Amino acid sequence: MNAASIRNAAVIGAGTMGHGIAQVLAMNGIAVQLYDVDAAAVERGLAKVRENLDKGVEKGKVDAKVRDAAVARLSGTNEIDVAIANVQCVVEAVPEKLELKQKIFADLGSRTGPEVLLATNTSSLPITRIASVTPRPERVVGMHFFNPVHIMKLVEVVVTERSSDEAVKTAMELAVRMGKDPIRVADSPGFASSRLGILIGLEAIRMVESGVASARDIDKAMTLGYGFPMGPLELTDHVGLDVRLSIAQHLFKELGERFAPPALLAEKVRRGELGKKSGKGFYEWKS
Repeated sequence: MNAASIRNAAVIGAGTMGHGIAQVLAMNGIAVQLYDVDAAAVERGLAKVRENLDKGVEKGKVDAKVRDAAVARLSGTNEIDVAIANVQCVVEAVPEKLELKQKIFADLGSRTGPEVLLATNTSSLPITRIASVTPRPERVVGMHFFNPVHIMKLVEVVVTERSSDEAVKTAMELAVRMGKDPIRVADSPGFASSRLGILIGLEAIRMVESGVASARDIDKAMTLGYGFPMGPLELTDHVGLDVRLSIAQHLFKELGERFAPPALLAEKVRRGELGKKSGKGFYEWKS
């Protein structure tokens, strides 16, 4: 198991994170099968990758030959046997539900050999519990990518007590091969980025809720005053309010009151105001 030998990979889940991970793998010489149980989701994911690459070419950030080669390396399927045939790496990127991820990893563990790296893109769920359902938990790590995957440089490689040195080294090197800058993090609630980032985001939401300032002005305070590249409320819209709520609920359960989700966040999710993907969150977004 090593990153240089990875020629074929599968990405499980064709949503925002899944198709982004598939795109970056394909752009860096790896043939990818994008899998989802929903065939329509697979087609939407593949279309979004092509759209991202076309925009990159138009803006002069992606060479047309790189785009064409990436598209040629990328396929989609809703058949798991097709997705994982002859792979050296599987990255799971389904919704943040522990039971769902455990079900997928139990299946992957029985279907793939001991030389295959199994990675989960979870942003907060315990990797140890996800890995525990597999016959070989030593080959399981977290690889927490950030949205949008083709732009954001950071990857958290999350290590359990049972993750093998080989698996961790492969994941770190794979992230570098994908053009990312990885950090190594112990398997603890919220890892490093989610634990810190969610606190700032939740407090910003409470400030909107109590009328301290508008979302736009709170974001301006953090971008101009503290040098953040994006304000915490705009970032919440990019991540998805539903995703942020799910993370906050998990960390509230694990770490206590400071992670309690604000009522405004829960109310917006109930109303379907999920951020950029729904057209409205703390900002209005055009498709």
